[in-house]
Amino acid sequence: MGGRGDSTRSSDEKAERRAAQELIGTYHQEQLRIQLEHVREGFVRFDQGEIDEFELDRVIFYYKRSAAELWKFCGSGGGQSLQAARALANMRERGEEPDWWEAGAPRDRRA
Repeated sequence: MGGRGDSTRSSDEKAERRAAQELIGTYHQEQLRIQLEHVREGFVRFDQGEIDEFELDRVIFYYKRSAAELWKFCGSGGGQSLQAARALANMRERGEEPDWWEAGAPRDRRA
C-alpha cells in the first residue's frame, strides 16, 4: 500500500507548510511594523502638541484592533499558515492586499 509515493507527497506537503509558515511569519512581522509606525507617528504628534491624550489613545486603540485582525488572518501556524499564504497569494494576484490599519478602524455607526 503506502510507499515511496506517499513518503514523497508527505515530504512535499511538509515543505509547502514550512514555506507557508515562513512567508506568513515574514508578512506578519512586516505588517506589524507598518501598524507600529502609525503608533510611533501618534506619539510624535502628541509630543508636538498636534493631538491630545484622547486622540493618541484612539491611535493605540486602532493599533490593537488592526493587530488583532492581522493575527486572525495569519493564524498560529501549520494549516492556518498554508491557508493564509494561499489567501495572500490570491489577494496579491488581484491587487487587493488588505490595509490592516483600515481593518482596525471602528466602523462608522452613522452609515
